[in-house]
Amino acid sequence: MTHLVSPALPALFPVHLPLATAAGAAPNPPGGVVLNLAAVDYLILAVYFAFVLGIGWVLRKHLKTSTDFFESGRSLPAWICALGFIGANLGAQEVMGMAASGAKYGIATSHFYWVGAIPAMVFVGIFMMPFYYGSKARSVPEYLKLRFDEKTRTFNALSFAVMTVFSSGISMFALAKLLNAILGWNFDLCIAASGLVVLVYIYTGGLTSAIYNEVLQFFLIVLGFLPLVLLGLQDIGGWDGLMKQLDAYSVTKGMPGAWSHSWQHLGSASANPIGIEWFGLVAGLGFVLSFGYWCTDFLVIQRAMAAKDMNSARRTPLIAAVPKMFFPALVILPGMLAIALYHKGGTTSLALPVDANGTPDYNMVVPALLAKYFPNGMLGIGLTALMASFMSGMAGNVTAFNTVWTYDLYQRWLRPDATDAHLIQVGRITTIVGLLISAVCAYAAARFNNIMDMLQLVFGFVNAPLFAIFLLGMFWKRATGHGAFFGLLLGTLSAAVFQGGTLPVGEVASLLKGGWLGVHHLFASTMAQNFWMAIVAFSSCFAGTILISLATKPTRTDEQLRGLVYSLTARVADSRDTPWYARPATLGVVVLALSLGLNLLFW
Repeated sequence: MTHLVSPALPALFPVHLPLATAAGAAPNPPGGVVLNLAAVDYLILAVYFAFVLGIGWVLRKHLKTSTDFFESGRSLPAWICALGFIGANLGAQEVMGMAASGAKYGIATSHFYWVGAIPAMVFVGIFMMPFYYGSKARSVPEYLKLRFDEKTRTFNALSFAVMTVFSSGISMFALAKLLNAILGWNFDLCIAASGLVVLVYIYTGGLTSAIYNEVLQFFLIVLGFLPLVLLGLQDIGGWDGLMKQLDAYSVTKGMPGAWSHSWQHLGSASANPIGIEWFGLVAGLGFVLSFGYWCTDFLVIQRAMAAKDMNSARRTPLIAAVPKMFFPALVILPGMLAIALYHKGGTTSLALPVDANGTPDYNMVVPALLAKYFPNGMLGIGLTALMASFMSGMAGNVTAFNTVWTYDLYQRWLRPDATDAHLIQVGRITTIVGLLISAVCAYAAARFNNIMDMLQLVFGFVNAPLFAIFLLGMFWKRATGHGAFFGLLLGTLSAAVFQGGTLPVGEVASLLKGGWLGVHHLFASTMAQNFWMAIVAFSSCFAGTILISLATKPTRTDEQLRGLVYSLTARVADSRDTPWYARPATLGVVVLALSLGLNLLFW
């Protein structure tokens, strides 16, 4: 196999990627993904890219103020915001990462949805959106300024900026690998091309362009992936055939039934492929990482804050939760099908690519299945859906990055008197810079055979401690600015020390994988390490914030905290004329009941 080793970061981030020899040609050796496109496939891709760029071009004339560019003027209806809310989360991390996890961990990957998303989405819609939307804060860090102080805001803005460019880099890496397989371009050129398209439509259309493209991408992903799942199920012998092959595969791994049941094998870390017991999963994923992401990550909160009124903002995550809970059928099932087909037919199944060392490359499961099942024409639609997910992830992170940098760092510390026109220009320049930094981070993603592992690592450092201070800040008025700042610092340092002293089995110690302080504990998987690191980071920040707050004087009066703390904020009441399906509390109960039913069904 021919490999490309990028000279950009040779020591820290070595990249090994299959390299196609000509446009449309497949990588030479076994294990590469063969994507033979016809003219109709290229035409479909070209039409999609033209449409995406056209949205930004059309919307550019409506961007008259910085509020229009960064916040969509707070004018969008709830259903648009809801699809943007879920579309922003349908990046490469979701589509390729969840398919990769489906192959690597089986149906237990569904916990990222039914435990690790739905409860938190209900919580943010019912309890937290009134604080965000009612405070008129333009970003999550700005809310922290209003609740605590400037240093807490700045710390979060910096850590969030780092997280968004890493997350955007993951999407860029995934898209570059796909372009490499389709066009035969080298990896560096694919990175540049993937960033350029996203740059154009964000630069011209701002957040509104990103949200409308996310709505388009939502429907494209459904259209492109539903036939893939149906064809895969038909090939494997339906649901019963899939379960039979997964059960047989799990026996070969010494974990009978672990790939086909979501809860039954969580009594012991050694009985399931994730390598974690039920407490670590519920506390690490279901509470810390889930609530930390959905309740504090400005990437998704920004979509709800673009809504036209409070009721629409609260309903945004609740409406989004309905399709979200059924997305495992589209994004996890392909990975389960790939591992089942691989067990049934071995390498001749062409369902699970392997790298140069013979190790499964879970990240390329979806392209491999597209190449296996889709004829020309359909292949173009499938690849368009895949590219839509990548650009959705990049665009979502970059729009959040440029807002936080412009409002919370640049305007606050460098140009507090900046004009509105100047802030728009800074936002556009920041978009360029954010994509350049994302390109560097894309090389780090090449170190993981499952990009979801890397994403949860980043979330553990940033979102886990952040959720602790949000929880205390919103529900305990005694929390102080000093407590929040040093609690955040303590939580982040605790995560670094924990990760530095632990390592997943089979990995070599490094800054990204862990063990750089000496290996004091081995985890069965990278995901198990991430979950426990998040628990440690949250607990350290939570305890530290309480102790330091009790030892320091409050810096905010009750009047200043009104609208920012639950006990001092008037409850948001629905109008008597509001129908039941438009009431956030009722919607929340329905969503939780459906999620519980799915957990029991696949127990």
